[in-house]
Amino acid sequence: MAGRATAVASGDALCKAVAALGASLGLVAREQYRCGRRIWGAERLIDVVLTHPETHRRLGLECKYQGTQGSAEEKIPATIQDIGAWPIPGLVVFSGAGFSANIRSFLVASGRAVDLDDLEAWLRLFFGLDLTG
Repeated sequence: MAGRATAVASGDALCKAVAALGASLGLVAREQYRCGRRIWGAERLIDVVLTHPETHRRLGLECKYQGTQGSAEEKIPATIQDIGAWPIPGLVVFSGAGFSANIRSFLVASGRAVDLDDLEAWLRLFFGLDLTG
């Protein structure tokens, strides 16, 4: 479970790792799903949508990677707000050493974000999968 995640080095690699993890759990993964407009008008692309093949329960995942200190974390509050407008439940998956301790705390406290290392356990609970994996 936790700690099984593969190290990633970019946002695209994070999306691929999240989709691969979902597929390894028997979920159908679709990347870059177009879904309307963001709150500021730009086209919305959900990074990864996972679907349980039997229940058809869906989860949208917005992947945020930051390898070094920078401005990516400044977009996180707007991203979490945007997820609230999705027609399905959503979550931010984050990875990378560049996120500050403050933003990591904000992400975890929001209840709308999970570190890549903890994603498998989170997905098992959300989709009702075997918890012994």
